[in-house]
Amino acid sequence: MRLNFDCTPGREFRRPFLRRWALLLAFTMGGALVPAHARDGVEVGGNSAFAKLVPAEQVEQSAQLQYSQMLSEAQSKRALAPKDNVELERLRAIAQRIIPFAVDWNPRAASWKWEVNLIGSKQINAFCMPGGKIAFYTGILDQLKLSDDEVAMVMGHEIAHALREHARERMGKGAATQGLAKLGGALAASFFGIDARLTDAIASGGANLLTLQFSRNDESEADLVGMELAARAGFDPRSGVTLWQKMAAASKGAPPQWLSTHPSGSTRIAEIQANLPKVMPLYERARAR
Repeated sequence: MRLNFDCTPGREFRRPFLRRWALLLAFTMGGALVPAHARDGVEVGGNSAFAKLVPAEQVEQSAQLQYSQMLSEAQSKRALAPKDNVELERLRAIAQRIIPFAVDWNPRAASWKWEVNLIGSKQINAFCMPGGKIAFYTGILDQLKLSDDEVAMVMGHEIAHALREHARERMGKGAATQGLAKLGGALAASFFGIDARLTDAIASGGANLLTLQFSRNDESEADLVGMELAARAGFDPRSGVTLWQKMAAASKGAPPQWLSTHPSGSTRIAEIQANLPKVMPLYERARAR
C-alpha cells in the first residue's frame, strides 16, 4: 500500500520518529508467533507479542470489575439464575470438565478464579472474559436447543479467547496505536491495521471487555482451540458442525462474511471438519478413560 505524506512544515522531523515506530512494530510482529512444540491436537502458533504491551494483571482485574458489575445489574433485574437452576448446574458441570485442560494453553489459568453464570436474556450469546469469567445467556440455550456437546463447543470457544489472550492482544495493539498516534494516527490505522478506536480506551483505564470485538483470525483460532478443549474433556468435537448449522439457521439475514469480523458459518464448518482428524483421537482417548 502506498502512503501519501502531506507537505506541512515539520514533516522531515517526523519521519525519523515514524521509522523508529515502524521498526519497533515490525520487530514485534515478526516475533509474534512462536512455533508450537510437537503436540497432539490443533496447531495455532504462539500468542501474539502485542499482548505483552499490557500487563495481564491489569486486564484480569478490569475483567473482574466489569463482570461483577454485569452480575449486579442482572441481579437487580432478577435476570441472574440462582445456584439451583438446572441449566446453570449443567453449564457448571461442563465447565468443570473443560477447565482442567486450560492450563496447557495458558499457565495463568491455574490461578484464575473461574466463574460460570447464566443470565436471562433472549440474546444468542456467551463469553469468557480474561481471568475465567464465563457467562451464558438463556437465549443461546433455549433458541438453539444445545446438546451438552454443543454447549461444550461454545464454552470451549469462549474459554479459548481468554486463554489465547485475544482481549489483551487487542488492548496491546491499542497501546501501540496510542504511541503512534502522537506521530501520525492515520499511518498506524492504514498501514499497520491497528484499530485506533482502542486507543482512548487504553488511555482511560481499559477497554470495555464486554463489547470488545475480535478479528476473524481470533475467531477461527478460538474455534480450533475450543474444539480441542472440548475433545480432551470427552465432548464430541463433531458437534461443532451441528452447532454452526444451528447458528447459521438462527442468523438469517446476517451480513456477508466480508462485512463482518466473524468468519461465515460455512467457513467455520469447513475448518472444523478439516481439523477433526487432529482432535478425534483426543476425544476417543477421553471417552475410553
